[in-house]
Amino acid sequence: MPNLAQLGGTPVRSNDRFLVYGAPLIEEAEIAEVTACLRAGWIGTGPRVHQFENDFRRYKGAKYSAALNSCTAGLHLAMFACGIGPGDEVITTPMTFCATVNAIIHCGATPVLADCDLTTMNVLPEEIERKITARTKAIIPVHFAGRCCDMEAIVSLARRYDLLVIEDCAHAIESEYRGKKAGTFGDIGCFSFYVTKNVVTGEGGMVITDDERLVGRIKTLGLHGMTKDAWSRFSDAGYKHYQVIHAGYKYNMTDMQAAMGIHQLARVEKSWERRAAIWSRYNEAFADLPCVIPADPEPDTRHAFHLYTVRIGPATKRDWVLEAMTCEGIGIGVHYVPVHLHPFYRKTFGWKEGDFPNAEQIGQSTLSLPLSPALSEEDVEDVITAFRKVAVAAVQ
Repeated sequence: MPNLAQLGGTPVRSNDRFLVYGAPLIEEAEIAEVTACLRAGWIGTGPRVHQFENDFRRYKGAKYSAALNSCTAGLHLAMFACGIGPGDEVITTPMTFCATVNAIIHCGATPVLADCDLTTMNVLPEEIERKITARTKAIIPVHFAGRCCDMEAIVSLARRYDLLVIEDCAHAIESEYRGKKAGTFGDIGCFSFYVTKNVVTGEGGMVITDDERLVGRIKTLGLHGMTKDAWSRFSDAGYKHYQVIHAGYKYNMTDMQAAMGIHQLARVEKSWERRAAIWSRYNEAFADLPCVIPADPEPDTRHAFHLYTVRIGPATKRDWVLEAMTCEGIGIGVHYVPVHLHPFYRKTFGWKEGDFPNAEQIGQSTLSLPLSPALSEEDVEDVITAFRKVAVAAVQ
C-alpha cells in the first residue's frame, strides 16, 4: 500500500469542512420543542415523554412502551424484569456493541456468543442452537445495521426450548421481516435514540412489549423502583404519594430528550427515504471497486439502512483506509471489533481469537461510511470521490 502522501493532490475536504461521521439532522421543529419544554418547566420525565412513548408504540404496533435513557438500560431492565439473573445464560452475537453483553453481565447472567453470517452479519440460528444448554434463559438477536435477523428460525428455537427473546433493535427502528416490525417478534424489543441513530434524542432508548406486567415492572425499575413518576406526583391533579417497591435504577428519559424524539419520529419515513437514496447511490458508485458492499435486503423484508458497511481486508489494509479517509476529510466508523476480542471479555470469559471466525473476519475488514439524512448531495459525492480514490490506492 502507498504512503498516505502518495495519494497525491488536495484532500477532498479541508480540515474546516471535515465531514463528521453520524452527524444527525436536527430541524427547527426539534429546536422549538426543546425551547418550549424549557420555558414550560417540565424538563424531567413529564408529558412529552408520555407522548413520545405513545407515538413510538403506535408506530411499532405494540401495546405498551417505556422510554428510558438508553437502549442499554432497556436491555438491562428487560432481562431483569423477566427474572434473568445469576446462574442463567443468555445467547447473543459477537458482532455487536459492548452494551449488549454488558447488559447481560449487569443482570448477573453469563453471556454466551454464537457466530454470525458473513453476508448478513447477523447471528446464525444454527449457531444459537448449538450453544443452548439447560442454563439458557434467553436469546438476544441483534438486527445488525438495520437488517433483520432470521426471526422465523430464532422464534422457532425459542418456542422449542422455552426461551425468552429480547430483541436488540438499536439499528432497526424501521426494520421489518415478513410483514412484521422489528421488536415485535419476541417478549421485548429494545431501541436506541443515540446521536448516530435513525431517530435521535441525543441519548435515549425505548422498550416495547405486549405484556402489561413486564412494561409496568420496567417502568418502576427504571425510576428508582417508585410507584409514581415526577409528572404523576407534581401535576396539577395534586400531589400523589409514592412508595419504593424495588431497589430500582435511574434510567428515565427526560422531556428535553423526548421533545426531540417526537419530531424525529414524525419524520422517520422521510429520513429513511433519504438514507435509502444514499445507500443506492453508494451501491452504484462502488460496484466496480475491489471491496464487498452490503448485500441487498432479503425478499419480504425492510432494511432500516442504518449503517453502510464496506468490507476491504485484511485488517492492515482496512486500517490504512480508515486513516486515509480521515486525511481526505471524511469521518468513518468501525462496526465492530468483535466483542470476544476486547481485553475485559477475554480475561473474564476466556474467549480468544479463533472462537468466532466469521465475526473476526467481518471485524477485521469492515468500515462504515457516512449515512445520514443530514448529508447533502455534495457531501455524498465527496464521500464517493474520497472512497474511490482510497480504495483503489489500497490494492495497488
